[in-house]
Amino acid sequence: MRCCLFFFFLLILNVLTAQQIQVLDSGNRTSLRGLSVVNDFIVWVSGSNGQVGLSLNAGTIWQWMTVKGFEKTDFRDIEAFSSTEAVIMGVGEPAYILKTNDAGKTWKVVFEDKRPGMFLDAMEFWNEMSGIVIGDPVDGKIFIARTFNGGETWRGLPEANYPKADSGEAMFAASGTNIRALNKSEAVFITGGFRSRLFVRNEKIDLPFIQGKQTTGAFSIAVNNKQKMIVVGGDYANDKDTTNNCFIKSNSYKVWKKPATSPHGFRSCVEYIDAKKAICCGTSGVDYSFDGGYNWQVISADSYHVVRKAKNGKAVFLAGMNGKIAKLIQ
Repeated sequence: MRCCLFFFFLLILNVLTAQQIQVLDSGNRTSLRGLSVVNDFIVWVSGSNGQVGLSLNAGTIWQWMTVKGFEKTDFRDIEAFSSTEAVIMGVGEPAYILKTNDAGKTWKVVFEDKRPGMFLDAMEFWNEMSGIVIGDPVDGKIFIARTFNGGETWRGLPEANYPKADSGEAMFAASGTNIRALNKSEAVFITGGFRSRLFVRNEKIDLPFIQGKQTTGAFSIAVNNKQKMIVVGGDYANDKDTTNNCFIKSNSYKVWKKPATSPHGFRSCVEYIDAKKAICCGTSGVDYSFDGGYNWQVISADSYHVVRKAKNGKAVFLAGMNGKIAKLIQ
């Protein structure tokens, strides 16, 4: 029995030590929070100072561009469909969404909202045509808009259909992953701040995250299928605190399990790699799980804002402060 346990722990150790973070590009002063991995080779990033980056060879060489007329805009999310077509989200105020069809040579404004308090948080696309964008509450209601033509045009929901938020409840524009596709036509999103909840269909479900301040709550959700979800967050003002920073849903939206070993600090993004493997990152490091999020092991102490897996492929990339971009080596 002891022999079996010894070899079991050796196997776990080998699995974890096999995961490494390889830095591909750094030195750009841009803070990167937008990341879209089309396949194992095509990667787009977006960030502050109107900056967008594109790699066609898995991150070896990057083409950097500043979106003309938006040199001061913070593009905190990006959704790419190919080497030439991508949509970027400028948070606010004012809030913008732009699209390129020529690999960033030109950009077209496809959404604009100049209302006071308007602040976009994240985009999600079900496919190349159908997408959704979510924003902080305006007049107490969470902003949602839809596109059905690949981001060429956007339309807000009818006023009566906007979900109501509690006082001090909002979303974090930290990694573009606080809203995710639930199935082929529905999405699920999470909130934080003074109250942390999960919104799915017509339900609003309280989450057991650390909350009660503007810096606390749920930041990112990953959906493996509609039965399995991982949500991460914490307190970004105290990024090494592990208090109630990760929870896992299995069968019921009302039952959330805390990991046996939580991520080692505040985490702004989480991503499933496959049915069992997952990765999450934040300003205090990167964690990896091989059991669906029930145990997490630090694989890097470096700071990253966002981690995404290829839509069509196996590659996993990360991005963060100072233009730092990295790849998970498995």
